Amino acid sequence: MIHNLVEEHVRAAYESLRPRFPEFCGCDVCREDALVYTLNRVPPRYVASIRGSVLTEVSLEKDQSRAAIDVVMMDGLRKIGQAPRCAARGKARPG
Repeated sequence: MIHNLVEEHVRAAYESLRPRFPEFCGCDVCREDALVYTLNRVPPRYVASIRGSVLTEVSLEKDQSRAAIDVVMMDGLRKIGQAPRCAARGKARPG
């Protein structure tokens, strides 16, 4: 089975950073938009075996790799928060 390990880290970044962006709607549409935005901007790390998974996971745990994902996620949360595609689009935004 082929798996992109970066996706797990992107989801974790969303969960940890989301509370810092009160202007971000957080509905399913906006959440998926933030995940897709980030995944399209960071290099994937595909694995097909447990051994490959362990080696890639070690690489992803480095602060530099995690920081790059966090920076892209924060950018996505800001941009999507300013122009959501969901029902919140027509509502007044704070700020």
